[in-house]
Amino acid sequence: MNEIMFYKIAKHKLTVVGADASYTKPLKSKYVVLSPGQTLDCLLHANKSPDHYYMAARAYSSGIGLPYDNTTTTAILQYNLNYHPSSPPKRPSLPYYNDTSSAFRFLGQFKSLNSDDYPDSVPLNVTRMVTTVSMNAFPCVSPTNASCEGPNATRLAASMNNISFENPDIAILQAYYKHIKGVFGTNFPSYPPLVFNFTADYMPLELEVPRLGTEVKVLKYNTSLEVVMQGTNLLVGIDHPMHLHGNSFYVVGYGFGNFDEKKDPLAYNLKDPPLRNTAAVPKNGWIAIRFRTNNPGVWLMHCHLDRHHTWGMDMVFIVKNGECPDESILPPPPDMPQC
Repeated sequence: MNEIMFYKIAKHKLTVVGADASYTKPLKSKYVVLSPGQTLDCLLHANKSPDHYYMAARAYSSGIGLPYDNTTTTAILQYNLNYHPSSPPKRPSLPYYNDTSSAFRFLGQFKSLNSDDYPDSVPLNVTRMVTTVSMNAFPCVSPTNASCEGPNATRLAASMNNISFENPDIAILQAYYKHIKGVFGTNFPSYPPLVFNFTADYMPLELEVPRLGTEVKVLKYNTSLEVVMQGTNLLVGIDHPMHLHGNSFYVVGYGFGNFDEKKDPLAYNLKDPPLRNTAAVPKNGWIAIRFRTNNPGVWLMHCHLDRHHTWGMDMVFIVKNGECPDESILPPPPDMPQC
């Protein structure tokens, strides 16, 4: 749950036809890339010489100096015919562990089916929100504490728009539905509160310390929203697979470096962007997603690398009720157990 993976079958190609439970245009590839929280539907054409072939997966890890599991996991694809298998079975050649170009060469090729039977509904007139996704650190009062394993005996943290999410004692969904005050704030910023060269090689140390908070973004029902997630080089630059609960979204663009609000949207794919619920923000880069808030409720957005999620790379959207009965949040079931 803490690594993006490369996956490949020796001598074979896979044809991706679906991602995160949405159809895609068929994409034939020698390897695939899969983040925690993502799914792929792939077709395998078993048209090679009858034999045993290794399938293998290993980590894609772009953070410089960060420890990762550098093992390769394998299994065997076995043709069901009479033959003498090669010994050892043929092995696949996977991209190198930090091969960002290979990772996003694959991820950047996804397109939705956008057919007559499965048409797209990409929001066009949107409200834009920009958030940074950053690694951070808090000073430690007691540097000998086991949690103080960050640089210079700091405590590792993560944030969105410089707010490291703090889990409340009462669930936000419960507090919102029952109108319990004081559990969360409604001031999650629409733009980064600190603007700097997000992908610079050297950062002032004071930028590494976020503020703790439980802030949400409240949205009207059926709002057309664009969220640009900007990776930063604070502490260490790394990819972040960002996941949104309760919704799927169109990935309309991505790039490396700092997002340019005037130039980059001109290259968006608004014709057939992939519909996903988890998408990776590239190391020191950005992604832009669009969705319509037609599912009322309380929805968490977070990095699906579990370390980053627990360190605070989270925020919450509250989608208000619409005007019709089927546009309202459902009540809790009568037999719901108490927390």
